[in-house]
Amino acid sequence: MASLNLEYSIATHTDGLAAESLALDQFQRFNTDILGLGNISQEAEYLEALVAMFDLEGFTTFCNQIDPHLVVPEYLDSFLRWLFDEIKAELTVETKDNRMLLWARLPFFAKFMGDGILFLWNTKYADNIVDIGNIVISLHNICQRYKDNFVPELRINFTRPPQRLRCGIARGQVISIGNGSDFVGSCINMAARLQKLGNLAFAFPRRGFNLTQCFPNEKRREEWIPKRVAIRGIGDEEIIMVNRTEFQSLAPEQQREFKDP
Repeated sequence: MASLNLEYSIATHTDGLAAESLALDQFQRFNTDILGLGNISQEAEYLEALVAMFDLEGFTTFCNQIDPHLVVPEYLDSFLRWLFDEIKAELTVETKDNRMLLWARLPFFAKFMGDGILFLWNTKYADNIVDIGNIVISLHNICQRYKDNFVPELRINFTRPPQRLRCGIARGQVISIGNGSDFVGSCINMAARLQKLGNLAFAFPRRGFNLTQCFPNEKRREEWIPKRVAIRGIGDEEIIMVNRTEFQSLAPEQQREFKDP
């Protein structure tokens, strides 16, 4: 993905009116290359992936403040550095013999989405489904620390920074586009829907997440409860997993949006 800076001038067309003018070689530069996807016609590859879609709640309001160009880049730089460092820290067990021992592999793909970021993990290399459970736990911890730790630090330098980091997670097949510069798949759509579901900040579908296998520790399993919801564009009877403490903190009318299975 790239921007296109073309050199325009003003010329007069045959009707005697002014028009924008571009040199032919500049005109031809407007093509699919601007998408940065490589050879789009290249045969796609399927990957089994875990998708995490992060969203900054209140980012639009933050961008609407006076002179946003003076604060938005600084905020995004701080946030994105913090987020990548948090993922590395959460997935690190220890450093041993100049190597990092990890609870699970790092994402192989990241994409900035304007008000959030998409991460993909290749689950083909997960030694067992416990690795997937470790990723879920880590991402939930990060969302909690954004609100509890990072936001208080932000208030020193920013007015009304985004108050919550929301995250939707899903598993499934993704298809590479071009040379792997982008990916599409229904699980990406699912994760995007889940991070904006009701007043929740974190959710993942029951499909693809066997809780007994993901969380061998019974206490960990009890942190998650199943709920049945309608998800726009996905289905009317989807079973999702939500954090028990977060769900219990919702107002009664917000809880009623979610049904027991």
